[in-house]
Amino acid sequence: MMTISVIVGSTRQGRFSEKPAQWILQQLHKREGIEGLLLDLRDFPMPFFDQPMPPAMPGRPPYEHEVVKKWTAQIAASDGFVFVTPEYNYGTSAVLKNAIDWVYPEWNRKAAAFVSYGSAMGTRAVQQLRETAIETNGTDSVICSRSRGDAMGTFSGWGCGKGPRRVGKAS
Repeated sequence: MMTISVIVGSTRQGRFSEKPAQWILQQLHKREGIEGLLLDLRDFPMPFFDQPMPPAMPGRPPYEHEVVKKWTAQIAASDGFVFVTPEYNYGTSAVLKNAIDWVYPEWNRKAAAFVSYGSAMGTRAVQQLRETAIETNGTDSVICSRSRGDAMGTFSGWGCGKGPRRVGKAS
C-alpha cells in the first residue's frame, strides 16, 4: 500500500490550511491502495534548525531532538506528499520550511504536490517549495492553488494543472 502524507504547513491560530488538508485526506481515503496520513506541524513543534552539519551531510550524527526523530520517521514512512501551504510575504511559512530543512535523505525520490492559498493564490510559496523539492531530489509535482477568498466552501474546483509537471528527475 502506498502512503501519501498531507502536510499542514501552518501552525497559526485560525489557520485556513487544515480545511483543504482535511478535504485532500478525505479524497485519498476514497482511493484503493492508498493510505492517507495527516501530518500537522502543530504535532511536530521542532526547534529552528541549528545543527553543525546539514541533514544532507553523509555520516552526520543522529538527530538529538525527539520531535525531529518522530518527524523524520513519518517522512521516511511516506511514499509521497501533498504540501498545503499559505503564502506569507511572497513565500511559504517559516514553520514548513524549517520542517523540510530538518530532513534530507528521507525526502529523496518521493513525489510532491502542492496546494496553496493566499495572495496571488499562493503561487510564490509554491515556487519556493518546488525549488526546495528539486534540491531534496523530489520527482513529479502537481500544483493546485486558489485564493483564500474563493476557496472558503468547496475545493472541487481548485485550479490544478493537467497532470504532473516534472520538477526534478530521479536517476
